[in-house]
Amino acid sequence: HSQYSICEGAIRIDELKDRAKELKINSLGLCDTSNLCGAVEFSDKLSKVGTQPIIGTQINFRYGDTIGLLPLFALNLDGYKKIIELSSKSYLENDELSDPHVDIKNLFELDSSGISIFSGTVFGLFGKLFDKGKFQEISKLYSTLNKSFNERFYLEIQRHNDHNEKAFEKFNLNQSNNLKIPLIATNEVFYINQDMHEAHDALICIKNKTYINEKNRIKFSNQHYLKNNSEMQNLFADLPEALQNNYHFPFRC
Repeated sequence: HSQYSICEGAIRIDELKDRAKELKINSLGLCDTSNLCGAVEFSDKLSKVGTQPIIGTQINFRYGDTIGLLPLFALNLDGYKKIIELSSKSYLENDELSDPHVDIKNLFELDSSGISIFSGTVFGLFGKLFDKGKFQEISKLYSTLNKSFNERFYLEIQRHNDHNEKAFEKFNLNQSNNLKIPLIATNEVFYINQDMHEAHDALICIKNKTYINEKNRIKFSNQHYLKNNSEMQNLFADLPEALQNNYHFPFRC
């Protein structure tokens, strides 16, 4: 998440470019929330330091009474145009009081060629449904997405030590095994260095109009920094297939 994820991302693309060069990162995915404003700057600056830019965005989807984010990534120019169209629709086809979102049926009606979709974080659409105990509904949606997107739908495994994350991981591992859906190891990055966690926590409070000492608020762990290759390898050493899919994904873009 770059600074274009308003009140959520705390990364300037110039700083990200320098860090990517320092760590010799082969590829990075941009997945700002509800917009693609940073796509051109990100692509231009990252490619100049030898890092392959992968363009995506998180869009809010409504399923029943639940609205939550799902990340979509462009595999080619055609997919990029489709993601822009979906993102625009999320703003243009709602009343002024609603947060930008589209109905989940728009995802199933979409010609999905050129797009890859991930299952998202524990705070995303499926994480919210999991928190509500709607396990059968999630399984049906996973199955439908797997058919719609063929082998371009991945179940994300993230290990930030966020609330409910381990239980959600266990559920997704079972779903991957039962439905034959590939896993992918990912790290949701809000800031570059770990010591920025406290400042980022304050930023999240500003976004959600709450206070640092409020007990019942969204709180992220201090693991949402840009990890290097060895950190990711150690973190997911027990899930080599999820790491492999992370490694191979850029070749699809």
